[in-house]
Amino acid sequence: MALPEIVLPCLDEAEALPAVLAGLPPGWPVLVVDNGSTDGTADVARAHGARVVAEPRRGYGAAVHTGLVSARAELVAFLDGDGSLDAGLLPQLADDVTSGRADLAVGRRIPEPGSWPWHARAGNALIAAELRRRGVAVHDIAPIRVARREALCGLGIADRAFGYPLELLLRAGEAGWRIVERPVRYSRRGGGRSKVSGSVSGTARAVRDMAGLLR
Repeated sequence: MALPEIVLPCLDEAEALPAVLAGLPPGWPVLVVDNGSTDGTADVARAHGARVVAEPRRGYGAAVHTGLVSARAELVAFLDGDGSLDAGLLPQLADDVTSGRADLAVGRRIPEPGSWPWHARAGNALIAAELRRRGVAVHDIAPIRVARREALCGLGIADRAFGYPLELLLRAGEAGWRIVERPVRYSRRGGGRSKVSGSVSGTARAVRDMAGLLR
């Protein structure tokens, strides 16, 4: 099987991106989805050898979906472009899928001090608990995951905002997918402030988007 393709949804990540790209598994193709950045994110990505596509409609789900349909590899890996997650886990997640142990392999964030504000952590824990109640055995809605491209497209995920990762897990659970969750180091982001966990209002918007999917 060809190497997995890494999709990085990015909004104003020019500061963090060089280190993120340097830390990815060697040789894996990289697709940066520029979600309307104004800081030259796309230029930085191209200068460091990444392929770039644009998704001007703002929203995490919009950027991820564009990356999914634009990817060329059979296996796709998703990772935030802010440098907060350890990309060293990606080969293990990919092996979980290619070996047949999992249909979807995801990360469970293990935070370093100061990396995960209490409000974001609490919202994540509540939603993950509801997922487990529904039979989806995960403890995190982490933005690092690996799966087969065609299978992901077949789930028909409709959310184009912060609810995308939750809808993915819900639909995967409903489809009977085998899901493997592995610990991943979660550090302070490489630059700027998180659009979600960086403020109480950002966390509230994400929880609102996700809560609508759990009704």
